Formats: sequence, C-alpha cells, structure tokens
Amino acid sequence: MSESSPGMVKALYEELENSIMKVFVGTGDSIRPVILGFLSGMHVLLEDIPGVGKTTLALALARSSGLDFGRIQFTPDLLPGDIIGMTVWDPDSRDFRFKAGAVNHQFILADEINRASERTQSALLEAMAEGQLSVEGEKHPLPQPFFVIATQNPITFAGTFMLPESQTDRFGVSTALGYPGEDHEKTILRRFRESNPLETLTAVCTPREILQAREEISRVELAENVEEYIIGICSRTRKGGRYRLGVSPRGSIHLMRAAQAEAAAHGRDFVIPEDVSRAAGYVLPHRVRLSSDPRNSQIDEHHMISQTLREQKVPHVPVGRHS
Repeated sequence: MSESSPGMVKALYEELENSIMKVFVGTGDSIRPVILGFLSGMHVLLEDIPGVGKTTLALALARSSGLDFGRIQFTPDLLPGDIIGMTVWDPDSRDFRFKAGAVNHQFILADEINRASERTQSALLEAMAEGQLSVEGEKHPLPQPFFVIATQNPITFAGTFMLPESQTDRFGVSTALGYPGEDHEKTILRRFRESNPLETLTAVCTPREILQAREEISRVELAENVEEYIIGICSRTRKGGRYRLGVSPRGSIHLMRAAQAEAAAHGRDFVIPEDVSRAAGYVLPHRVRLSSDPRNSQIDEHHMISQTLREQKVPHVPVGRHS
C-alpha cells in the first residue's frame, strides 16, 4: 500500500460522515459502522423500531455516495421476480429477453426487509454474495460498486418474518440507532421544520473512488498474531455452552475486513487489536444465537460478544506500530 492510501480512505470516510451528519442527527459512533461497511464492500443491516432514522440514514449515505440508487419496499406480496427480474417475451424481436428487477442498481435500500416472506428475502442472497443474478440459467452481472443496506423492525412487531440465519450472515455489519436524546431530538425538529434536508445533499465521491477505497482497505496489513486474535474470538463462539450458533468462517472474514476498515479510517496501513475489538461489536452479534432466549434474560448477543472479547487474550503489538 502506498503511503497516501490510508489517508485517502480516512479523508473519504470523513467526507461521507460530514455529509450524512447534515441530515442525520446522532453521534459519529452511531453511523461509523454503516460508513465502514459501505467503504469496505460489506452489506449493512439496520435493525430498530420504526421512526428512529434508519431510512433517513440510508438515504443520506446514498445521496452522499453518488451511486445509482434503487429502493425496494418489502411487503408480504413482494415476489422474488420483482427483485431479481424475469425473462419476458418481446413481440418486436420475437424472442425472449431479460427484464431487470428492482435490484439492478449500485446502491440498494431494502426497506423493512423482514416484512416479506423468507422466499422473497432469499432472492437477495446471490446478489449480495456474488454481485450477479441467475435467471433461468443465465448470469446477469450487477453494476459495480454494489451495496445493499437493509432496514428491519424487531421480530416482535406485527407483520414481520424472522430473517433466516443464511440471510443474516450475508450482512457484514448490523447496528441499531436507538432513541435520540432530548438535545438531538430538538435538533431534528429544527432541521425538518420547513423542509427535508435530504434534498440539499450532493455526492461527495465517485463510484471509482469507492472502488479504490475498497481496494485500499483490502490491502491493510494484518499481522499473524492479529489473525490468530480474530480466529480465537470467533472460535470461542463455536464451543457450545452459552452459544447455540457460533460465528461462521464468513463472519471471520467480515471481522477481518471491518478491522482493516477501522485501521484505514484512522489513517493506518496495519490492524491493531483495538480495531478488531471495535469491529466485533457490530460484525458479530447478529450472527450468533444464544443457548437461552435473550428475551427472557438480561444477557443478549451484544453482551455475550463483549464477554467473549474480555476472555480472549489480546496479542502484543510493537510500540512503534500502536498508534
């Protein structure tokens, strides 16, 4: 990695954050996982109650990114073909042709994804994993860079379908926003008093810069003992006991990539253990299932991941590299 590479990612992160914060009211910590997921090429899941800003945050990132945008409103009657497209008869050419579905954009907002059936939810799987679609045996590449940000309401809300583990694991990042504090809510009222500030946002980067950032993040150095730290954390979730379902190898890859993004956003070309532990809080909890139902306990997946981090030995990083 060239000397300027970490600085490029750091500058791009800060430009996106500043742009989003013109609309979305909250702390930098609340939007950091979303921006880092986007820059590193991982899809993002926002889970929270209605009305706390999930869609506003997604739209602000979309406008700031400058990518071709598409929104899919998930409903119980949405069909897989509506998402991925279908082959239709063209009377002019007297032949069948592919009609692209709603997913054929660079930036996809999958709004309230868990209001559709599991069959429809799964239609996003190949697109999220491979950046392409298979329709009647033919491959159709999606425009690059490709990114999905999905919102969902808690499963306890009426009309929701639980995302299957195979779908949840495709999301590199998952985070919640929570209720705003009183001062933040006052700011929200003032910003939206006369008009929607989203309309004023313009792109702060280009698709080419986003692809470059993803390439630079993937080149961030990972020492062997930091690799072992990642493996050790994930391995602890697979040993039964407190966990019914542990972190998959895909989850380990996503944790590595998020740690690389954390490092690059701090202007470094190498990962330190703190990058891993920060990333674990928004990369791992949505992948695991606990042996006991968290709804009947004060311990949830986030608390359990935090406990696992405390139990895992932190590797030594040379003083000269710890910055």
